[in-house]
Amino acid sequence: MRRMPIARPPAALLAALLLAGCAPAARPAPAPAPAAAAQAWVAERLYLGRSIPGGGSVSDADLDAFVREVVTPRFPDGLTLYRADGQWRDPAGAIIREPALVVEIFHPASAPADAALEAVAAEYKRRFRQTSVLRVTAPASAVFY
Repeated sequence: MRRMPIARPPAALLAALLLAGCAPAARPAPAPAPAAAAQAWVAERLYLGRSIPGGGSVSDADLDAFVREVVTPRFPDGLTLYRADGQWRDPAGAIIREPALVVEIFHPASAPADAALEAVAAEYKRRFRQTSVLRVTAPASAVFY
């Protein structure tokens, strides 16, 4: 049986393969920044009707003054205002429609925040002769990016 010669790679190819093993390793990608931790907060909404019993309505200027004088000092870290159209059923069964302002506030649960919301609602009722202010409270998870 006849032997076949073994093909030898060129010296340059052999050197390149050997040197490739000596090349510095690529730098690892930087670790991603840790995700911001969610905080357990409370989402609050106050629904402020703008129709004044006996006639008239709460003007935009009156609302702006109320938010500036009553709401913002109690919640200076921030809030959101929504102008809305609402409706509700009165004791006689009639559907009443009226414009409203919705004040949304996110905050850590605390007795001082609870008292501040009660004070806002009480002052709105007093100032604009309202029979009630609806307050909706829900747990929330808040993350600031």
